[in-house]
Amino acid sequence: MKTIDVTAHKRREREKTELFLLLEGIYRYYGYDFRDYVPDYIMRRVLDQMKYLGVGSITALTERILHDSACLSHFLDSLSTHVTSMFRDVEFFATLRKVITEKFRNQSFIRIWHAGCSSGEEVYSLAIVLRELDVLKKSRIYATDMNESILEKAKSGLYQLDAIQSYTKNYIASGGIEDFSSYYQSNYGNAIIDAELKKQVVFSKHNLVTDGSFNEFNIIVCRNVLIYFNKNLQTRVLNLIYESLALGGILCLGQGESIQFTTQEACYRTVDDGARIYLKQR
Repeated sequence: MKTIDVTAHKRREREKTELFLLLEGIYRYYGYDFRDYVPDYIMRRVLDQMKYLGVGSITALTERILHDSACLSHFLDSLSTHVTSMFRDVEFFATLRKVITEKFRNQSFIRIWHAGCSSGEEVYSLAIVLRELDVLKKSRIYATDMNESILEKAKSGLYQLDAIQSYTKNYIASGGIEDFSSYYQSNYGNAIIDAELKKQVVFSKHNLVTDGSFNEFNIIVCRNVLIYFNKNLQTRVLNLIYESLALGGILCLGQGESIQFTTQEACYRTVDDGARIYLKQR
């Protein structure tokens, strides 16, 4: 017969209650809703914040966050996913290049939403693809994230020069046709993205969890965001995306994400399963 560790069980139940109160407090006081994020992911971030602030309980962390907006900002930074790079997932960008050529090259205007854009590396990668296909000038990319501080970094287009070598390899592997160095300028150890790429990008704050649709788009890129949401929240966000995507438009998800077994599955046709690109057919 399996023995139950009563003390450990009570501790876990207490932590669940404390976590619920923390997330409920953040939602009610600040309007950020993390209640339907994957619990294990949230708990890891909470434990990191407790260690960073030197507090011994989630309740103590809750008090700090509710009374100090700077603590909230740091917590938001920890929850925002910044694991990104230019031309990350070369198969996706190689396939996207082909899809845009086949479907949108002759379209008069291409409206794109890059949801959960983080620090902007993949946004500028997309802008480079559009430029090389000679459609950037008739495109507009709306790049959004819930985190204002990370959006400021994205707007700056300023990245560490020592990362450029790997970015260049990704670019070439994804089918890039120009000299990658033509897309940035070097300045004191930093790479500054070409201003021409920035012209067609609008960075703005948008929270997938709490905000609604704000336009109709031909392409929606929402990669490696849904994996942090539970099933209910994934369904809600996929509904938002569906409402925002034009008929015949394409949806781009991350490697660990899919519309398979979702309520919207029948509304899409798979363009490329490996690259997680889907076409809205109804």
